[in-house]
Amino acid sequence: MEIITKEGKDLEEILANVCEDNGITDKDFYYNYTEKKSGLFNKNSSYEVKIYLKSELLQFTKEYLEELLSNMGLSVNFETKLRDGVIYIKIYSSNNPVLIGREGNTLKALENIVKQKLNTEFNIHCYLVLDVENYREKQEQRLIRLARNLAKEVARTKVEVELDNMNAYDRRIVHNALTNFKGVKTESTGEEPNRHVVIKPE
Repeated sequence: MEIITKEGKDLEEILANVCEDNGITDKDFYYNYTEKKSGLFNKNSSYEVKIYLKSELLQFTKEYLEELLSNMGLSVNFETKLRDGVIYIKIYSSNNPVLIGREGNTLKALENIVKQKLNTEFNIHCYLVLDVENYREKQEQRLIRLARNLAKEVARTKVEVELDNMNAYDRRIVHNALTNFKGVKTESTGEEPNRHVVIKPE
């Protein structure tokens, strides 16, 4: 996988130059950096920045998934896209129920394995969503309907409601679904893995 490495004294300037040189925006890549100190009393700083294009990460993830699932005895095809800085990979396999698992637990575990792989290999935390056929998509629609129905109750009764613990992606779905919902507001509370959304009356 191609990694762009740049050095300079100003981090923001380095990132801006990467965008200009490659015709991309800051939504098209992840990065990490190492700060180097020099000079008297270490007052001078410079940065070594590593840039990982999301298109390259997507290809890396596909190849890793293909190897992982092949070892499980599954033949797979992928449909991929980048949207709003999120990597989406839809999997079509020879045994979708096995990949999804009970209440989607196998799919969630697979997603966590892939995220951990990316973190270990490149020291980045990326927004990644795996789906098998349209399972996650259907779950998202159910979650949106649930959030809106609960919001109606909160707006009517003026009593706040706590949702079940959710991962960051699902919490984001709820927040977005209720952004313009009159009479309520949302906030996330609790510590991972027990973080959840609270719908409150305004």
